[in-house]
Amino acid sequence: MLDGGDVEAVADGSDLLATWRDTSAAMLGALRDRARASKVVVTPFGEMPFEDLASRVACSDTLVHTWDLARAAGQDEQLDAGAVELAWEWMEPAGERLRASGDFGPAVEPPPHADVQTRLLCFLGRDALRHPDA
Repeated sequence: MLDGGDVEAVADGSDLLATWRDTSAAMLGALRDRARASKVVVTPFGEMPFEDLASRVACSDTLVHTWDLARAAGQDEQLDAGAVELAWEWMEPAGERLRASGDFGPAVEPPPHADVQTRLLCFLGRDALRHPDA
């Protein structure tokens, strides 16, 4: 995106660990370069500096999938509260623009007094209240 190209899908049969490492290194390198980090890119959510895209989309995606993996593995599902707050701050106002991508299921109604993590997960289509064995 920084060079005007499209985001490439990971090819079937790729070494996913190597791809993750290479992509992470490339993103960190771009974020450490002030000119590249502040460059405005076109995203499905509008134009924004690359550093905003990384902090909003990439970090939020990793955060939520951390919960998915913890849930699937029966591990501690509590996410970092500060990271959850940051993700919620940009995702909640984005509302249906996020859902329009087709990457999220319909929202699940959270209980009235749900904490931010539960509201975020329900907003993204996760039934965070359902017991994983149910």
